[in-house]
Amino acid sequence: MDNENERRKKLILCAKKEFMEKGFEKASLRAISAAAGLTTGAVYFFFKDKNGLFGAVVDQPLQRFLQVIEQHFSEDLETDMADLKHISGDHDDVAEMIISVLYSDRDALLILLEKASGSSYEGIVDRFVELLEKHNTALARNYLAAYPDKRVNEYMLHWLSHVQVSAFVHLLTHVDDKERAVKEIKPVMDMLVESWMNYVLE
Repeated sequence: MDNENERRKKLILCAKKEFMEKGFEKASLRAISAAAGLTTGAVYFFFKDKNGLFGAVVDQPLQRFLQVIEQHFSEDLETDMADLKHISGDHDDVAEMIISVLYSDRDALLILLEKASGSSYEGIVDRFVELLEKHNTALARNYLAAYPDKRVNEYMLHWLSHVQVSAFVHLLTHVDDKERAVKEIKPVMDMLVESWMNYVLE
């Protein structure tokens, strides 16, 4: 059993390197297996196919990120909209939490964002936008329930959902250092919240 676990870990480690260098479509199962000192049969035994192996590289970091996001969304929806206000820095803890999980396995998430073409994870950024827009819509409904004389700018809600995702994608793909990422994202978070308050909610 221990040997099986070690073989599986070797395949994932070698696959991570291969996917990072060549992307999903051009990655070679033969090259991955050879680098791990195993046959391609081992890939099919442990992961069924190349897509399953790709999932073994990226899915755990992805699920950790989604768990943090869902926790934030849940807390967001508990906000009393009648008391809605924004003070600079009041989302710093959220920013730090998100950066922490993104950079805990940055390479895997870079593979997910940039190397997933041809896999079942292709278009993951669009899926993030859909997820965020769904949350923003729910948040806006809460706002309208508290302020029936107000309105939500649907276009700005959709646009801002894209911008919010792009902010973190750009940071992850351009900033190597986690501490610098935390520093850079905090004013961005302030700007995003201010944009929500001033342009989505009217």
